[in-house]
Amino acid sequence: VQTYEERYGTSTPSEQQRLGYQSMTTAKQIAEYVAYKRLGLDASFVYGDIIIEELVCLENPGPLSACKQLQLGETITELDGEPTPTLLDLAPLMADKKPGDIVTLTIKPADIPGGALSAEKYVKRIQLIADPDTSTRPIIGFVPADTRTVQLPFEVDIDTDQIGGPSAGLAFTLALLDELTPGDLMGGVKVAATGTIEEDESVGAIGALAQKAVAVKAAGVKVFLVPKGQSEEELADARRAAGPSVRIEPVADLTEALAILESLGGSGISNATIEL
Repeated sequence: VQTYEERYGTSTPSEQQRLGYQSMTTAKQIAEYVAYKRLGLDASFVYGDIIIEELVCLENPGPLSACKQLQLGETITELDGEPTPTLLDLAPLMADKKPGDIVTLTIKPADIPGGALSAEKYVKRIQLIADPDTSTRPIIGFVPADTRTVQLPFEVDIDTDQIGGPSAGLAFTLALLDELTPGDLMGGVKVAATGTIEEDESVGAIGALAQKAVAVKAAGVKVFLVPKGQSEEELADARRAAGPSVRIEPVADLTEALAILESLGGSGISNATIEL
């Protein structure tokens, strides 16, 4: 059991909700990209707004440091008066800066889920800090949210209602592949999947695996695909929670997941004709 501060730091519930929604949106976008590219369809990423997802706080931060001046969910729209619609526009503007320099950032406030959207902007002075990994490289002091969107030849709508987080990336990808190809990708077996998905088709670790295994068992699932990157302890806890009726299969990437599904009698996608 953790306290709220141990789990979420100083961020508010509304900030955590917004970040969860953003993570879910990103998971959908990457899943769509991976599924389309795997089937040979056109798909490409477009970079979005620079939204602050995490703040980098060094020991004894100064009063003008980003972790003192900025808030999670805010959007950086300008640096020293120059527009920064995406990270691709921000990077060149940092090229001639050095740690200790003071810059001005134009900020758009965070949108509150379920609340009114704000068009107000304000300017903040920020002192650049040194990258912890490269002392000569200046950074503002934040980790941006992944706000990329994917351009597709036809639209896909994945309805997740009010659920947040990136853990369903692999499941989204497999569901899209199943819908876009003939046959049954799962071979008639009740399959569940969890894990993030990256554009290189790798499957990333997630949280609360044992709790997910409880839900999987209750749903009558026979095979549970999970990230290979989970620790041995997490996998052991999940197997205990799921019991002997659920076969838990760790996978490192989409290819491994598809191979397991084919071994169950699934239709596979190697020679599939795309259904539009």
